[in-house]
Amino acid sequence: MNAVRVVELRPRTILRVLGIVLLVAVVLEVIWLTRHVLSWVVIALFLALALDPLVGLIQRRMHMRRGPAIGLAFLLVALAVIAVGWTFVPKLVDEVNGFVQATPGYVHELTHGRGRLGFLESKYHIVERVREQVKKGGTSRVLGLSGVALSVTKSIISVVAATVTIVFLTFFMLLEGRAWMERLYSLVPEHSQPRWRRVGHDIYRTVGGYITGNILISVIAGVSITIVLLALGVPYAALGLLVAVLDLIPLAGATVAGIIVALVAFLHSVPAGIVAVAFFIVYQQIENHFLQPVIYGRTVELSPLTVLVSVLVGAELAGILGALAAIPVAGGIQVIIRDQLATRRGRVAPASAAEPE
Repeated sequence: MNAVRVVELRPRTILRVLGIVLLVAVVLEVIWLTRHVLSWVVIALFLALALDPLVGLIQRRMHMRRGPAIGLAFLLVALAVIAVGWTFVPKLVDEVNGFVQATPGYVHELTHGRGRLGFLESKYHIVERVREQVKKGGTSRVLGLSGVALSVTKSIISVVAATVTIVFLTFFMLLEGRAWMERLYSLVPEHSQPRWRRVGHDIYRTVGGYITGNILISVIAGVSITIVLLALGVPYAALGLLVAVLDLIPLAGATVAGIIVALVAFLHSVPAGIVAVAFFIVYQQIENHFLQPVIYGRTVELSPLTVLVSVLVGAELAGILGALAAIPVAGGIQVIIRDQLATRRGRVAPASAAEPE
């Protein structure tokens, strides 16, 4: 007969397991409740890493202390943003005003079943359906207008609060980040500190390379759509700036920008709309499966397959923020794995050399 093995668990062990489960649940709940703040921290961290080379350059060239150097870097970035806005925003405002002035004509054509949008009324009777929903009290269902003023006000306040908070977080990360890293390095044994400093520097380079690559891809997207709109004769070519800004968001950004541009192109002419849609479909595939893997593969030093898989997994786990952080996280993990393998080889090699032949 087979002996029956009985496993006894001490009450202390059970309590420890329950305590760990409870602690994990509390941590997850805290993360969920503070997810917006954590997202601000992540964005500020990316901005701090992006600005740190500029701050270091100012310190070296102008022999300034770090605080004033950070302030000067912020001033230079603000001036650059103002310069870009001064160059593109007036043109964009003119184009938006022209679009607003043309809107009544588009509505008239739609309601009478004529023009570029007339097919929506003649084939799908969209006007009658909207009126029917409005009569049933479905305005909020059709246009989502319930509490619009309150929602817009809350959104504006949230954006302003987030922007101010992120700016201050970025400033203090730049000011105190190195001191915090020194405190972290001091927690490891002194003989291991050079190794972990090297790992930290490599991770810093990886994240910086990701930010550079992301900006480069966004510029390519903005320039490409501007050329296409100019070639089609669409009088809203400044939308390329909007495309460049939205394309900073991995995966979803270019899609949202494509929808906006395609709608504007369709209002100009049906062929222009079809070409814009086709261009964005093709460009999205090129960006996701070629530009991102190739550029990130060189700047972040990740393989194209790793870049693609990490972005997809990050987007699935945490949406836009997950996709944004997936590549630098994957790069950081790769740096740590390489260091562990190098350390293991360094330990094995002397032992192998010491063995007698």
